[in-house]
Amino acid sequence: MKNIFSDLLDNAISDSDSFSQIWFAGDTTPPPEASYQVNFPRLELVFNGRYENQLENHQQKLDNIFLKNGDALFIPANAWNKPSWSHECSVLSLLFGKSQLGLSLVSKHENEEGFYDVVKYSVPQRTGYAIDHILSALTTLAHEEQKQPVDKFLLLALLSYCKEMIEKPANDSSRRSEDLFKGICIYVQENFHRNINRNTVAERFSISPNHLSRLFRQEGHMRFADYISWVRLERAKFMLKRYNFRLEDVAQRCGYHDANYFCRVFKRKTGKTPTEYRSY
Repeated sequence: MKNIFSDLLDNAISDSDSFSQIWFAGDTTPPPEASYQVNFPRLELVFNGRYENQLENHQQKLDNIFLKNGDALFIPANAWNKPSWSHECSVLSLLFGKSQLGLSLVSKHENEEGFYDVVKYSVPQRTGYAIDHILSALTTLAHEEQKQPVDKFLLLALLSYCKEMIEKPANDSSRRSEDLFKGICIYVQENFHRNINRNTVAERFSISPNHLSRLFRQEGHMRFADYISWVRLERAKFMLKRYNFRLEDVAQRCGYHDANYFCRVFKRKTGKTPTEYRSY
C-alpha cells in the first residue's frame, strides 16, 4: 500500500512545475460548523477534479474557493478548513501527528453520497528532524501576505521528506500493533466531532471491537472510550478559551449531541463547569 502514496508524492515532486496555487488556511475567524480543525498541521493535494473549500482570507473573512488539479492546501495546527465534497475529485491528505505521519487518499464522484475509494496508511513521524522546521516555516508563512516563491520550495521539501519517511521508515519503527494504535489515534483526533464509537472505528480499520479494546489497553493503557472522551474534552477546552461559542455549539462541535451531558462530563473530568473553565 505504501507504494501508492510513494508514487503519488513522487509524481507531485517530479511535476512540481504543475503546482498552480498553494493555499493556506487561517485560524482567526471562528470555524464554521462541520469544518475540520485539529491540533496538528495538515496538507492536502488535489490530483483530480475540483475540491471546494471554505477558508479564512487575509481580511479575516470567509471565502469559498475551488482547488483544482495541481493545487495544494496547507492547514497549520488549529487552523481550519471546510470542504464541501460536492464535486468529483481525488485528494491526498497528509496528517502530521506528533508520532505518526498519516496519509489518506479519497476519491469522490459528483452528486453521489460518500466516497468511491478511500486508502489510508501511516508511518512513524520523525520528530527532531528538518521536517519540524519545514512545518514551522510553512506555519509562519501562512500569516504572511507574500508567500511566493518560498511556498513552493517549502512544499517540495516537505513532500520529499514525506516520501523518504514512507520509503525508509525510521529504524526504531515500532511493532505492527503500535503502528495500528497510533493510526487509530490520528483518526480519532481528526474525526472526534463525528458520531464515532468502538464499533464504527473497529469497522473502519477492519478489526474486531474486542481487538480495538485490547489494543488501547495494551498500547495506551486506557479504555478506547476514555481516549475519545479525552480528545473531545481537550478540544472543548481549546474552543472555550479561544472562541465565544455557546455551550450548545461547543458540545456539538466536539461530538456531544446533548449539551447537558457534555456539561456533566466536563465537570466530572475537570472539576469545573464549562462556564467556570472559560472564565478561569
